[in-house]
Amino acid sequence: MLQEWTALVAPAVQDRLVLLLNHVISRESVATARLAPFAGRAVVLHLENWPGLLPAAPDLVLAVTPAGLWERLDAAPADALRIGLDASNPALAALGALTGERPKVSVQGDAAFAGEINWLIANLRWDIADDLAALVGPAPAHQLARWGRAVAQALAGLARSASSLRPR
Repeated sequence: MLQEWTALVAPAVQDRLVLLLNHVISRESVATARLAPFAGRAVVLHLENWPGLLPAAPDLVLAVTPAGLWERLDAAPADALRIGLDASNPALAALGALTGERPKVSVQGDAAFAGEINWLIANLRWDIADDLAALVGPAPAHQLARWGRAVAQALAGLARSASSLRPR
């Protein structure tokens, strides 16, 4: 039954993730300009070493639009770039993403396309404070973002400590 729920919820979660990615990319015209030449190309994000106790996480298949943004596809084309992200500890990976740590990655496919995606990962950051400022004003947004970064770093440190206690 849990697999049925995962099959229903996963596409909705992936669509929201694509909206967030496009929000971040659309804020930087350089990013959309770098992706636009790859319009029609696809990338498959696969979580490797996913814990067996959790429901299987489906692959996220994205294609570049002519505007230099992403759209989610239901199936991967044969020539899609394949990116495997280490997800052996999903909590640590999620918290690491919040603090800017890069996960272990394996890439198979077009090197030029992979290079542009690497540039996006290395250079784009979500300016949460700017988005919050539109809702609550600049001063509270700055403080909330500061608190959020501190909490994320503390949780990431806790997750790292917990994973080091796990027997190998």
